[in-house]
Amino acid sequence: MSEERALAAVAESGLEHTVTRHGRVASLAEAAAARGVEPRDVVKTLVVRRGEGDFLFVLVPGDREIAWPRLRALLGVSRLSMPDAGVAKEVTGYERGTITPFGSTTAWPVVADASLRGDPARTVSVGGGAHGVAVTVNAEAVLAYWGATVADVTEPAGQKR
Repeated sequence: MSEERALAAVAESGLEHTVTRHGRVASLAEAAAARGVEPRDVVKTLVVRRGEGDFLFVLVPGDREIAWPRLRALLGVSRLSMPDAGVAKEVTGYERGTITPFGSTTAWPVVADASLRGDPARTVSVGGGAHGVAVTVNAEAVLAYWGATVADVTEPAGQKR
């Protein structure tokens, strides 16, 4: 089961964490309320295809979205895409909406938005491998654990240029 794999990986990480279980949610605000965090601290893990068989995780704060030109520039590529739900599950072991680097079937590189850094006490809530399961961890600690490349790769949601 995906949840068990993700939570086992969290436990093995040694990171201090809290697991939250809640029903399905219909919005960012509902997810944040159910997890006891601010909407910006609900971190979406998006799978991005860099090339054939080459993927990465992009960590995006809940109130932001990927700024594609910035992400392409960071990675030095002219094209990126989001795989369909079936491919995303195939390359991570998780369904969309449950994806996390914890326990992924492949340890893809992690890129995290720079807005996740700066406050040593900040906690963030990431997917826990199943719908309605989340893991709250210290942002700085989890970024270090995943060896994340931290860069300015997002913009406020709804601010398309």
